[in-house]
Order: sequence, then C-alpha cells, then structure tokens
Amino acid sequence: MRLISIHMRHPPGKGPSRSKGKGRPDKQVLLLADTSISYQRDVLHGVARYIRTHGSWNVYLGQEPHERLPHPKQWCGDGVITAMVPPRVIRAVEALNVATVDVTAFAGSERCTPVQPDDQVVGRLAAEHFRERGLQKFAFCGFAHSVRTRYSSRREQFFVKAVEEMGHACTTLKTRYKTARSWLPVIDELKAWLVTLEKPIGIMACNDARAHHVLEACRQLGVHVPEEVAVLGVDNDPIICDFCSPPLSSVDLGAERIGYHAAEELDRLMAGAPPRSTPLSIAPNRVIPRLSTDVLATEDRYIADAIRFIRARACEGIAVTDVLARVPLNRRALERRFRKILGRSPHEEIHRVRIERARQLLMSTAYSLPEVAARSGFTYVQYLGRVFRKATGLTPGQFRKVCRNADRTMEG
Repeated sequence: MRLISIHMRHPPGKGPSRSKGKGRPDKQVLLLADTSISYQRDVLHGVARYIRTHGSWNVYLGQEPHERLPHPKQWCGDGVITAMVPPRVIRAVEALNVATVDVTAFAGSERCTPVQPDDQVVGRLAAEHFRERGLQKFAFCGFAHSVRTRYSSRREQFFVKAVEEMGHACTTLKTRYKTARSWLPVIDELKAWLVTLEKPIGIMACNDARAHHVLEACRQLGVHVPEEVAVLGVDNDPIICDFCSPPLSSVDLGAERIGYHAAEELDRLMAGAPPRSTPLSIAPNRVIPRLSTDVLATEDRYIADAIRFIRARACEGIAVTDVLARVPLNRRALERRFRKILGRSPHEEIHRVRIERARQLLMSTAYSLPEVAARSGFTYVQYLGRVFRKATGLTPGQFRKVCRNADRTMEG
C-alpha cells in the first residue's frame, strides 16, 4: 500500500510528552481509509482533531485498499485505525498484531475495538422522519448480509423495529453488494421491486449511494418523488445528496465525532488498556431534510393544511385556536385526525416544532435564553425551560453547556 507519512505533534505545552527514543515520536499509527468516500474523510478529520491536542503521532495514511499493507517485520507500529473492509485488508491488519480500532465494525481480531454509528438511533430517526410526514407505509432498501455490508443489516433491523413499534409493517429489499460497474442490473432489480409497493411510501436506504439507486429507478419508472415515494439516505454525503434529483434527505452520522472517539480509543489501547467487550456506538447528529422527503402524505387536505400551517408558523407564537381558525373542523375532529395521521395532538406538534427550533438555536448561536425563547415561539423563558426539559431531559442551559463542552473537547 502506498503510505503517506504525516508527523502530527500536539501544540507546545499541551498533551503528553512521552518518547520511545531519540528523534522518534511516541506513537506510530497506521490510518487506512478510502479518501474518495465522504464518511471516511470525515472520520479522518475527527482523528486529526484528536491528535492535534492529545498526542504526538507519526501517521501513515493508506488510501488505496488494492495495494499492499506494510509487512509486520518492516513496520514497527503501535496502532491502526481502519475504515477498510476487504477480507485481504482485514487479514493484513490482524497480522500486524497491534492495537486496532475499526470504524466499519468488521469481525476483527481480539485486539480490535469497533467504534461505529449507533444504528439503533439511525433507524429510529429515519422512522420518525417519515411519520412526521404522515407516511403510513414503509420500506427498507439495503444489501444482503456480508462482511462488507454489516452496517446495512443493522440499519434494516432497527428501522424495521422502529416502524413496527409505530404499529406498521415494513417491506425490505436486500440485494448482493455490487460496484458501480454493475449499476444497470441493480436499477432493473429496484424497478421490479418498486412497482410492487403500495404508495405513498417512505423508503429508507442503507446509505446515500443506495438511495441514489432508488431515486434513479423511480425516475426511469416515472414514479414521483417525494409525492409517491419519499427516499431517505444515510451518511449525508454532500456530493451525492446535492447531485441527486431531487436532492436527497439523509441521516448525518456525525462521522467526525466517530473519528475523534476512534482516536481516543486507540490511544487508550496503545497505553495498555484491554479492548472493550462491546462496540463503542456514537449517536448520529440528525436527519438533514431535503426535497426527496419534502412531502405530507395524507389524503386529508384539512390536516395537510393544518400541519403545513403549524410547521411554517409555530415559532410565531400560534396556538391551536389559530389552527382551528384555518381549517373547517371542530377541536375534537382536529385532535382525532391529527392522532390518526401523526400519532400526536396539534398542541404536541406545535411544541415539537418549537423545541426543534430551540435546539438548533442553542447549538448554533450565542443568543441569550430569552432570545432563544422568543425566536422559537415561547412567550416566557420559564415556559421554554419546562417544555424543553420534559422533551430532552435537560434544561436549555444544560443542553447548550453539553454542546459547547463537546465542541471544546474536539477542538482542544
């Protein structure tokens, strides 16, 4: 394998100052990642952020999985972080016999610790995203189980479970993993599956590339997205998502945080700590909505109008009475139809939109709590505090502190 050697040293006065010998940094680390893949590039960014503040590592970056890894007798290294899954690479990594952290969750050696996305949360976020759009039919599109596609099996399992807990069934399609050279047969297979599905339906794909295949199959069939089929990917790869037609909604896995925690775990292993008995699962950030799921799938035009009104105006301080003034329904009928379609009341939907807005403001701005309350539709900051804590388990101030501490930890 062609390796790029990068010496990364912590800032003066920070981090450990161990040394194994004159002129040699204290850690020799091999990073294996395909930098053409957005998720793996983001993982590397997280690893770099950890190294800058916590250690002096000499990093060897391997970017091409078809080339040879260093021979165990020729590379006296301390640890490996790998995002590559071909069996040949796995065997070569095991032969190095050093502390290893895997961000793909392959079945590695006893010295290997998987650090991976929390696919249970991924599946739940996807199911909730579809339900918020009024969808009542669901499907999952992934790959047949293999070493290369274990992530797909986990996401299928947890998405199906979340859908079933909502009281619905989930259709699945799993095909053998194929490269880009085999796209035409893949599209034909997806087209044959799509015509069998009742619509409107929400389809979660195991990743953005698979979602792209689904969108292309829909285009060739003349199936309208998102009106008939809403499509959600995973990874939030900006290149794939923005070039899809329509642009693809996707779950942001927080790959940079995964890389940061992977480096932290490798540092722990290289210091002599035992491997974890279970994988270290990192919660995803959130669903990034785009046009591929911008739909409200209900034939009840009054409820569709009410939901659009709430999502557009909730942060302006509206109440259920304002919703009732917009649609020709009494309160009891409105409540009953809302619960049938969304699984919650109009009042709860107003609060959900406001809380999500407050979360975004707390994470991304320096607004005071009264300003956050006002901009998210709460009359008093005390009321924001009660509602926010009930929904998240934290006060707005505690939530902002947790977010800032996480940012400081990663930034050093």
